[in-house]
Amino acid sequence: MKKSVLLLCLISFLPFFNLQAAETKENESIYKPKDYSHLIGMPGFTDEALKMHFKLYQGYVTNTNLLLGLIKQYATEGKDKTAQFAEIKRRVMWEFDGMRLHEDYFSNLGGKGTNLESDSPLYNQIVQDFGSFDKWKSDFMATGAMRGIGWAVLVFDSVSKRLFNVWINEHDRGHLAGGEPILIMDVFEHAYMLDYGLDRGKYIQSFFDNIDWNAVSKRFPEQKEQES
Repeated sequence: MKKSVLLLCLISFLPFFNLQAAETKENESIYKPKDYSHLIGMPGFTDEALKMHFKLYQGYVTNTNLLLGLIKQYATEGKDKTAQFAEIKRRVMWEFDGMRLHEDYFSNLGGKGTNLESDSPLYNQIVQDFGSFDKWKSDFMATGAMRGIGWAVLVFDSVSKRLFNVWINEHDRGHLAGGEPILIMDVFEHAYMLDYGLDRGKYIQSFFDNIDWNAVSKRFPEQKEQES
């Protein structure tokens, strides 16, 4: 059974766990949903699809706050040895990762056809690790086209000082430990089916047409060092 189904089942049974007091009040929320409405009107993405995607993201924020509240309540009540506590503890990071990955995804969109500067530290690192920008792009697109639901992510490993294109299954499996996400592409069906049906390839091309390379470059450690 998929984790998302398990989580929905868990939340539907919360009243039976006597957790109604854990309803997270707005002013007690650890995380607040960010506003990405500036992306409305982005070429290749209908307003309807974007608004639906924003609402889904807001759900991850809500559930992250809810589950963190439940963990705190269980610990306060001395119930941190229960099966329910263990299940919530396992699930909260799925919601958290879904929240954070969506934030990184929306934040690297809205570029209006800009290109990555060929003299930038990120561009040079891509060429060093993949042979050329085009080879990297082909590999990234192929990663995003793989069967399954999840994310294609360009990650920088600060230990080996190199970049990797990785597949993250759902939200929580496949992360490179300690790696820094540089470019994030959502390839769950909800990201593209409303606009492109089953044609994920066209969605991936539209994604590339709208990358904000300025925002992406600022995530690269060497670029951050230059600007600090």
